[in-house]
Amino acid sequence: MPHLKRARSPDWSSGESWDYRDCYSSHKYRRVSHSSERENKRHKNHHHLKPSDGHYLETKSLNEHMEYHDGKHEYRDGYKMEYRNGCRNRECRHDRYHYSHHNYSKSGKPDSGRSQQSSRERHRPKKHLSDEIVCTLGEGAFGKVVECIDLKRGGERLALKIIKNVDRYRDAAYSEIHLLLTCSGCVQMLDWFDHHGHICIAFELLGLSTYDFLKENNFMPFPMHQIKHMAYQLCRALNSLHCNKLTHTDLKPENILFMNSDHDIEYNSKTKRDERTVKNPDIKVVDFGSATFDDEHHSTVVSTRHYRAPEVILELGWSNPCDVWSVGCILLEYYLGLTLFQTHDSREHLAMMERVLGPIPSSMISRTRKRKYFHHERLDWDENSSAGRYVRRRCKPLKEYMVCQDSDHRELFDLIGKMLEYEPSRRISLDQALHHPFFSTKKKGRSWITK
Repeated sequence: MPHLKRARSPDWSSGESWDYRDCYSSHKYRRVSHSSERENKRHKNHHHLKPSDGHYLETKSLNEHMEYHDGKHEYRDGYKMEYRNGCRNRECRHDRYHYSHHNYSKSGKPDSGRSQQSSRERHRPKKHLSDEIVCTLGEGAFGKVVECIDLKRGGERLALKIIKNVDRYRDAAYSEIHLLLTCSGCVQMLDWFDHHGHICIAFELLGLSTYDFLKENNFMPFPMHQIKHMAYQLCRALNSLHCNKLTHTDLKPENILFMNSDHDIEYNSKTKRDERTVKNPDIKVVDFGSATFDDEHHSTVVSTRHYRAPEVILELGWSNPCDVWSVGCILLEYYLGLTLFQTHDSREHLAMMERVLGPIPSSMISRTRKRKYFHHERLDWDENSSAGRYVRRRCKPLKEYMVCQDSDHRELFDLIGKMLEYEPSRRISLDQALHHPFFSTKKKGRSWITK
């Protein structure tokens, strides 16, 4: 049995949810989750936030749990809470790592209908670890993630994900363990074990998510050579998933983490503020709880709103290309520092797409069951309404977002345009994307192609 030295850990035998214990017992320790900021961006009750936070509320929103209605996602909604709430002890607050790794449960395991006792006996750990908990990295409905010192690995620091002893969360944990054994370019699982019915998964300790880095850098865009580096690694990691007949389904900047987020700071006299540049742009993809095999049941709604493909909104069925759409949105966000499709409404989302990419193809309109969004084979949208004015103000044709006309910028926008193709069958695949001219232009002194 592994021995865990717990610091301020909750009572494991208590039935009370971790979500509402020490994290929320005192107002001074309350931290606004990044997902919550995304969902509330157009609400008017943010007078207490700093100007930089208020600015991002205009460009971000959260995972929309309410849209997961089918059986596979009924209990994923609670499982998909943000748990990047940070360390709560002062000693680790300024040097902590953020491990942003959300989960969705996936049922159907052979043990799911059996007793907890028999399940515990069948899943005894093969290896006994001795971990000392340093601080909490985050928590959610599934349990919590803590930073640990592994005393049997020479004091190595790692992220330990502790799952509640609840069948649906255990099932999701087993699913994630299986997927992590088949993926490359993704977060590395070091070990896993069962502690009194709590599945514990040990991961390498990574740096900030790309979303967190953008936020802490006042949403300044990443430099072009770093966008190229991150884009290549992202496409390669996801292409590995697609080759294994898997679709991630929840790609977003929060689920892409720097391996090390150490950075240089330089004062910008034009903007009159410090700007951060990450030293090493190597990234890894996390959050495989909602990854779906090609032959599995496909839920009607997947992906976080801003990165959701049109075929998902129109309920035309989805597969690997929905990940490619998400990558296109993410790359443009790295380029701009802001979210492209900032909305909470499907009709408005489609209007934004038309503003940026042109009319939705009639072939997709004729096939969709979502007839309420269309009138006479065109999007039913009033451009003179307040929502219409908001869309005109927020969005413009894709190429007009280019800040420079040099080859790198043109090739990046060509790649993004092919990723944001409406028809999934015409959308570029990630294998094709890896051979796009954007990745073939090597610049002297820029070592961006990963090893």
